[in-house]
Formats: sequence, structure tokens, C-alpha cells
Amino acid sequence: MGAACIKVTKYFLFLFNLLFFILGAVILGFGVWIIADKSSFVSVLQTSSSSLQVGAYVFIGVGAITMLMGLLGCIGAVNEVRCLLGLYFVFLLLILIAQVTVGVLFYFNAGKLKQEVGSMVMDIIQNYKTNASSSREERLQEAWDYVQAQVKCCGWASFYNWTDNLELRNSTENIYPCSCEKTGEEDNQYIVKKGFCKVSNSSSDAIFHEEWPVYPEGCMKKVQMWLQENLGILLGVCVGVAVIELLGLFLSICLCRHIHSEDYSKVPKY
Repeated sequence: MGAACIKVTKYFLFLFNLLFFILGAVILGFGVWIIADKSSFVSVLQTSSSSLQVGAYVFIGVGAITMLMGLLGCIGAVNEVRCLLGLYFVFLLLILIAQVTVGVLFYFNAGKLKQEVGSMVMDIIQNYKTNASSSREERLQEAWDYVQAQVKCCGWASFYNWTDNLELRNSTENIYPCSCEKTGEEDNQYIVKKGFCKVSNSSSDAIFHEEWPVYPEGCMKKVQMWLQENLGILLGVCVGVAVIELLGLFLSICLCRHIHSEDYSKVPKY
């Protein structure tokens, strides 16, 4: 009965580590996506925020370690190698500690992160140009255009943020950011307009921002709504991963102790 139980534990631990290997590949891919993505709000964050850049490399590192850990766990479980199971236990414990540390740091720095993002977006809006002066500036502008068009928002707090734009303020025409323009359901949602557009049916030669055919709501509220809607899912996933990791620690200890006692029982007694 004991041998059968250990056999079940061994193969259950193998399947567990196979899933962990796949999870590591997903985490690694997510980190690479943050670094490589140039067409969404993530690009705005990772280009301007050193914190997100560091976080992306942390994801890549954790993903690689998780894949290595899953491989060690699979080999150690099938072949009952105590050394590999020990390394697996240490790696898993370190990852669990790292996850808890990152969660605590994120919780206590959430307000600071929100302030940094707001300042960063306002800087992009104020310095937005029809012809960007550098490739980095062009990437940021394209990413912000993509956000406004896809999320259907304008500015950060509201569309009035665009009245602080230098090019718009110096213009003698009534122009507005093209990516903020309201679109109908029949319009192609994948086409993102760039630069500034002129108000076609202006009531006078004077500049009235109220005549802009743009979304009045700022992107800050949209982002906060998205975070609130997905926070429960994110929390549930984190708790689920932590429980699975604790289960992996328990199973590896059980199998390691069984291998130790089995090896001891095989030693000839005189």
C-alpha cells in the first residue's frame, strides 16, 4: 500500500512539474512580450518607466528559472534522484518568496506607480508632434495613439489635457488629436489615426475645444475600470499559483524522505 502511494505521488509530482514547465514558458513569453511590444500602452510604460523594464526582465528570469525547476522536478521525480528533488525544493521556495516580495512591494508602491504613469502620459501629450524628433518619441506617440483609439478615450483625466499640447496651442486652426476621434461600429477599429485633424464643421473661425469630435472621457478612468474588473481574476490566479507551489513543496519533501528511508533500509546490517 505504501509503495503504491509513493508511486502515485511520484507520477503526480511529474505531472505537476510538467505544468510548471509550461507555466515557466508562459511567464518567459510574457516578459519578452513586454520588452518587444511597441503598439500598446505597455510600450508607453516600458519605454518611460524603469520599474516596468526591470519587472519585464524579472518575468524573463522567473520564467527561465521556473522552466529549469520544472525540468529538474520531472527528472528527479521519475528517477527518484534526491539531489534534483532538493534543488527543485530550493528553487520553488525561492520563487514563492520572490512572488510574495513582489506582491508586497507592488501593494505599497501602487500610489507612486499611478502618479508616475500620470506624469509620464501628460509629458507625452504635451510634447506630441506631427513629426516626432526621435524614434523613441515616435514609438511613444504611436503607442499612445493606439491606446486612445482602442480604449476609446482622450487625454489622461479628460480630453482637455490636450489643450496643453505645444503644437496645438500654437496652431491658428481648430485642430484635435486624430486618435481621439469618435468612430462608429461600422468603422475599421484596427486603423489608428495619427497626428492632428482639423475640425471640419466649425461654427466660426475661433477655436472651440468643445467642438472637437472626440471622446470626452479620459483614459485614466478606463484604465482604473479595467484594473478593478481584472483585479479579482489576477488575485485568484496568484493565490492558485501559491497553493500549487506549496503543494509542490510538500510532495517533493514526501518523496525525498521516502527515497532517504528506502536507501537506508537497503544498507546491509551485520
